Parts: sequence; structure tokens; C-alpha cells
Amino acid sequence: MIGSIGLIVIGALLLAANLDLFSLRELAHLFGTWWPALLIAAGVAGLIRKR
Repeated sequence: MIGSIGLIVIGALLLAANLDLFSLRELAHLFGTWWPALLIAAGVAGLIRKR
């Protein structure tokens, strides 16, 4: 389920970049800043799902 949602989000972001709604450099900068938070969120989601 998480993998499917991830693919949808990535596809939507790339489509928005192709439509010039934002720059891929902005996305790269944003990801470069917030990637640890994404790992934390994935870990918390995994813990919640196992309960």
C-alpha cells in the first residue's frame, strides 16, 4: 500500500514538473532538506501498521 502511494506521489510530482507548475530543482532541494523526516514517517507508519 505504501509503495503504491509512493508511486502515485512521485508520478504526480513529475507530471507537475512537466507542466511547469514548479521546478525539479525546487523538488530536489526540498527532498535534500526533508529526507530524514520521510524516513521517520515511514518508520512510524511501519510501527503503527504492526500493532
